Amino acid sequence: MGVNNNTITEEIEKFLDAKYIISGEELNDRYNHIWKMNDGLKAKALLLPKYTQEISEICKLCYAYNQPIIVFGGLTNLVGSTVTEGNEIVISMERMSNIEEVDEISRTMTVEAGVILENAQNAAKEKDLLFPLNYGAKGSAQIGGAISTNAGGLRVLKYGMTRNLILGLEVVKMDGTIISSMKKITKDNSAYDLKQLFIGSEGTLGIVTKAVLKLIELPTSRQSAFVAFNNYERVTAFLKFVDKGLAGTLSGYELMWDNFYQCSTSEGSINKPVLPWHYKYYVLIESLGSDPEKNYALMERLLTEAMEKEMILDGALANSASDLENFWKIREEVSIIKTSCTIDQHFDVSVPIPEIGSYVEKVTIALEKISGVNKVYSFGHVADGNIHFIVDKEDHSDELRKAINAVVYNPITVLNGSVSAEHGIGLDKKEYLKMCRTPEEIALMLNIKKIMDPKNLLNPGKVLDVKA
Repeated sequence: MGVNNNTITEEIEKFLDAKYIISGEELNDRYNHIWKMNDGLKAKALLLPKYTQEISEICKLCYAYNQPIIVFGGLTNLVGSTVTEGNEIVISMERMSNIEEVDEISRTMTVEAGVILENAQNAAKEKDLLFPLNYGAKGSAQIGGAISTNAGGLRVLKYGMTRNLILGLEVVKMDGTIISSMKKITKDNSAYDLKQLFIGSEGTLGIVTKAVLKLIELPTSRQSAFVAFNNYERVTAFLKFVDKGLAGTLSGYELMWDNFYQCSTSEGSINKPVLPWHYKYYVLIESLGSDPEKNYALMERLLTEAMEKEMILDGALANSASDLENFWKIREEVSIIKTSCTIDQHFDVSVPIPEIGSYVEKVTIALEKISGVNKVYSFGHVADGNIHFIVDKEDHSDELRKAINAVVYNPITVLNGSVSAEHGIGLDKKEYLKMCRTPEEIALMLNIKKIMDPKNLLNPGKVLDVKA
């Protein structure tokens, strides 16, 4: 049984200053997503702790009173992971934003969970190091959220998902227990790797409070190029060609279908087209190296060879820092696509790389036949099998949403893919989890949830349907 608002805030005030407890009408200035800033936050209270011990005390109290908790990071998720019903205590990590250490010898960074991704990147760069996790929301997304969702992004091809970049973790369980293994070591085979339980669990198993991030030496050369195709098989053939030719320095291979590219570079957009509009596929390549002149010459030679062999139809190489910035804005500024939509519905799926071309074509044709669908935009990280759709639709009806979902998700099981490549499951994809996970896998997940959070108080209702 929950505790009333006044009682729980009075209890919390014993260890958290009242000015960091937001409730009542003050919640109208808060929100549960950066795209819904005018909606106001529904919650019993929003708490702004500064220290791990404060979170531990909050959890102990909420556990005793059977009080649900939802944790807020940068609020950039796309699967309803931070939706509230009004009966929850919300913990915002925004005050836990310290970068505690950058260790140049071990090439690690120790951070609190509320550190903004871009701030972590900049702190690493100041020491001639790189934190390679990178995606469009880097200016507002927080490290804790990236860990909780196992975020992917633009450099998974070379550096892997977030879980590949975490060496140590500190987490608070629902009962207030602090699990801390803040090690800076890469090799540790001393029994179970417990941090992996929390990475990607979307705040349902524990609250991430600190992390040790893995850094690499900062590349001194970054080369990018746009290339164009009219045939998907050529897209995958060129991927093999350029990856081999760049000898391990290929870090990005981003595919945009013509609809995405044209919208992103349309008249009135902040982006100008790099290549003409009349191609079907556009690929943006990134290579990170250590010798700008040699790396540029190599990329130029590979593009020339590919043109001569008719592997690509067109190409353009970034010749300056401004070119690099302009090239990547075309891919990263997804808000341009969102703004062009009446109502936008987002998808993030994985399918085997050879199947992507036909899958996207069939899905697009089927979606465009649905009454209420205006347009379909497709793009993604083709080198790791991850494709995104943004569907422009007429209304918010549940009927239309489910009809669109069915078209996108129904082929996933046959293709042995995933309904979520990098955004997680949250609330929006929960009913579709069975399309890419077996009953045995889901049963094991439920068992883990019940062990870690027996009262189902951490982000309840998200990811899994937990029966009482």
